[in-house]
Amino acid sequence: MREKGNSAELRDVRLFLFDLDGTLYLGEQLYPYTKALLEEIKRQGKHYLFMTNNSSRGVDAYVEKMKRLGIKATADDFITSVMATSAYILKTYPEKLFYVAGTESFKQELRASGVRVTDLYSGDVEGVIQGFDTELTFQKLDDVSKLLTLKEIPFIAANPDFVCPTEYGFVPDCGSICGMLEKATGKKPYYIGKPRPEMVYFAVERIRAKDSKVSLQNTLVVGDRMYTDIACGISAGAKTCLVLSGETTEEQAYASDYKIDYILKDCERILEAIR
Repeated sequence: MREKGNSAELRDVRLFLFDLDGTLYLGEQLYPYTKALLEEIKRQGKHYLFMTNNSSRGVDAYVEKMKRLGIKATADDFITSVMATSAYILKTYPEKLFYVAGTESFKQELRASGVRVTDLYSGDVEGVIQGFDTELTFQKLDDVSKLLTLKEIPFIAANPDFVCPTEYGFVPDCGSICGMLEKATGKKPYYIGKPRPEMVYFAVERIRAKDSKVSLQNTLVVGDRMYTDIACGISAGAKTCLVLSGETTEEQAYASDYKIDYILKDCERILEAIR
């Protein structure tokens, strides 16, 4: 397998921003090197955050999942597309009532952040929020299609990912659900989360508050998707590392136009480099 980048330079990274599914674990299976990698980063006095586009879970669910996989984590260890979606709506549409097509966890976190949400179709709805809905029903698709067809309202999507990796392959993610809705209604959503750069900026600001040495220049975005993880890092001005343990194949990686700093087999290569 071909790899790209001078791995010795990974020792200069002070902040690692890790994607989760396909990068540190796959479904319910933690990669065997993940725990050692996170422990080594902390041992060196450096930092990491988990930065995920998966909008099917709230932060509490992610903390619980990491605990189940054997990784100690708190809510402060995460930057999620749900957080980014809440921040965007509260800034742009603070008073509007949004119909939420997503999981119960997604809806609860939006509500807890102060976003006005409902899961019932009505004439009072002033916008639509679509997430990666692992509890998807045809009723939700019908409600959203009706709202987008009959009204000119904001259509917000938490993340643009087409698929989510599993132990056996892939399942449709938020971007694929939105693709169905766009074909049905002609309405295209405004996507939040990666590849937009705000999640990286937010992460750097959070860690720089306790470590002034952290900057975009010594921050590394690590993920398995080029069109979200890598594009996000590039747009923010951070270093990028594509791992081939998830969605992207070696052929796709080297055929792309993305200027990727590192292309590695998996995150074990990072562990080997920084030890």
